[in-house]
Amino acid sequence: MIPKLETERLRMREFRNEDLDVYAAMMADEETVRYIGGKTQTRAEAWRGLAMLMGHWALRGYGWWALEEKSTGAFVGRVGLWNPEGWPGLECGWTIDKRHWGKGYAPEAARVAISYGFLTLPLETIISVIHVENLKSQAVAVKVGEKKLRRETIMGFDCDIWGISRTEWRQVNDL
Repeated sequence: MIPKLETERLRMREFRNEDLDVYAAMMADEETVRYIGGKTQTRAEAWRGLAMLMGHWALRGYGWWALEEKSTGAFVGRVGLWNPEGWPGLECGWTIDKRHWGKGYAPEAARVAISYGFLTLPLETIISVIHVENLKSQAVAVKVGEKKLRRETIMGFDCDIWGISRTEWRQVNDL
C-alpha cells in the first residue's frame, strides 16, 4: 500500500517496527523537536506517533516515509505528505535525525514527496507549515521551490505557511 520511492542517495519506504529505537531517539532529542511541537517524546509516545503516521496512509491514501540511506541502510529521518483533520492544507513535512543534518537529505526527499503528491493527487497546492524561527526548514522550503504564503498560529505556535502550486512545480521540474 505504501509506495517505495528512491532519490539519488535515499530510499523512501514504509516505517517498520525495527525503526522504533532510532525513531524514538530522534524524537527524544530536544534540538530535533524544538520546532515540531517543542516537546520531546518518550519511547511509548514515539511508538504511538509511528502508528499515527502509518494510519495516515490508511485513512488518506498518502503519508510519511521513513528515509534510509542507500549506502549504509541507516535510518535518517522522515518525509511525507500530511493532512490531519483541521490542518491548513496538504503539507509536505520533513524531520531529519540530527546525526544527518547538513547532508541535503530533507530537500532531496521533499522534492520526491512533492512530485508524488502532484502526480497522484488532484492538488493545486502543497504547503509546508514551518515555525517562524526554524531557519533551516525555511531554507529547505526555498530549495524545493516553495514560497512564503502567510502566517498562522498552528497548535499554539506562530508558523509561516510555505507552498508551491502545481503550475510552479511544473515550471521547476520543466514539465
